[in-house]
Amino acid sequence: MTILLVMLLAFGAGIAMPLGALIARFEHLKSNWLEEEFRHGVMAFGAGTLLSAVALVLVPQGIENLSPMNASLAFIAGGFGFMALDILLDKLNTPASQLAAMLADFIPESIALGATFMIHQESALLLAIIIALQNLPEGFNAYRELRENDDYSSKKIISLFFAMAFLGPLAAVFGLILLVDAPLSLSALMMFAAGGILYSIFQDIAPKVALKKHWLPPMGAILGFVMGMFGAMVV
Repeated sequence: MTILLVMLLAFGAGIAMPLGALIARFEHLKSNWLEEEFRHGVMAFGAGTLLSAVALVLVPQGIENLSPMNASLAFIAGGFGFMALDILLDKLNTPASQLAAMLADFIPESIALGATFMIHQESALLLAIIIALQNLPEGFNAYRELRENDDYSSKKIISLFFAMAFLGPLAAVFGLILLVDAPLSLSALMMFAAGGILYSIFQDIAPKVALKKHWLPPMGAILGFVMGMFGAMVV
């Protein structure tokens, strides 16, 4: 029963990826400037939810079982790990950088979700909600990025995202079985993911949010973080 609940939580968080792609598929605003602001607002919302995952879940729980030095090293390693992924994607000149970044967030967070469930179910539920909130705009942005390439049809992208949602339950069960009795490894994974996510926010997302003479899109980040904060306080 526990495994089934963990799998459902992770799948529910992952299904937000194709849902975000569907929104991007059918979202058409008559005004070009309003559509552009909306897209930038979605990016900012994703950045806000990612930041809330780092600040409210991953780091607070990650530092519980690690020394300050080990926590810092794991956090920095996450940043370098995501930087290496960015460099690799740039060299490959792939149109799927947002897709790879989405998976790089989703997999370690799902592992942490599974392991956390046995220790503190409320925290696991909160993490699942935050993962879903961040997967929604990431799915939206990844869809738009992939559609710029003629090799990816709408149906193909949405089907791919739906298939990717099943990686969440697999990763969560892995965390549940192998990491629940390894708190040091779980904490190191959380800190690694937190460092990588923070790198992604400032390297890939935040620079794309700003629009000249438009001030509303960054409020999406405020809304995203507040939703994560509200969830943390309720749970």
